[in-house]
Amino acid sequence: MNEFNSRFREIFFEVYESLPRQGPGNRECAIRALGLCQELPQSPAILDLGCGVGGQTLQLAELTSGSIVAIDSHPESIERLQAAIAKRGLSRRVRAVVGDMARIEQPLESFDLIWSEGALYNIGLRNALNVCHGLLRPGGYLAFTDAVWRKKNPPAAVQASFDLDDPSMGSLDDDVAAIQDCGFDLIGHFALPDEAWWDDFYGPMELRIADLRGKYANDPEALAVLDQLSEEPEMHRRYSDFYAYVFFVARRPIDPRDPR
Repeated sequence: MNEFNSRFREIFFEVYESLPRQGPGNRECAIRALGLCQELPQSPAILDLGCGVGGQTLQLAELTSGSIVAIDSHPESIERLQAAIAKRGLSRRVRAVVGDMARIEQPLESFDLIWSEGALYNIGLRNALNVCHGLLRPGGYLAFTDAVWRKKNPPAAVQASFDLDDPSMGSLDDDVAAIQDCGFDLIGHFALPDEAWWDDFYGPMELRIADLRGKYANDPEALAVLDQLSEEPEMHRRYSDFYAYVFFVARRPIDPRDPR
């Protein structure tokens, strides 16, 4: 079993690290979320948590004139992002580092915007919200995506898939309550459209899996992993009405007694 787990991890990253994004999202959604952050400084200090190979990090660099610290726990993903940063001449504005979201080695109250697409759940949403609250300056914004249930009683296969990855996944109301309980003002939210799942994520994933089936044609263990990974986009085709990815934008309130 341990050997299979090791092989799964190997093939998983061989698929996912080649994708434009490691989860649902697109440029249009990023623009819409940024539009809700109406009082950002002209050149905000931005923290991208769980950045992966940095598809959204590079878009943030295009869409803002701010400085960005991008953090992910997977060293190979950070190496890819560092190469992309250097290639685009962004080294003065964007820094990619290996780090743990639960223990961010950044000064408290040092960011105007924290951005996280599909990653906060990894350390528990409420825990992540508390971490973000401390890292944001008063008046700073948190923009993040999270999976939520749209309907009760999803098919067993759908429930099992999300339980494996995010057993605490809740409804839209659950996430809103968590945001407010952790001291944020909710500015707005919207569900990601279906193209945000397919254009830069599931579409490229299926092409990558097809390519790797050729590479591993004589490797039954690798093919079994690819079969398992291919179940996710197929499940979305059949059952996407049961769940959604929602973009939330929240703000750390400004204490009226604070002269800032």
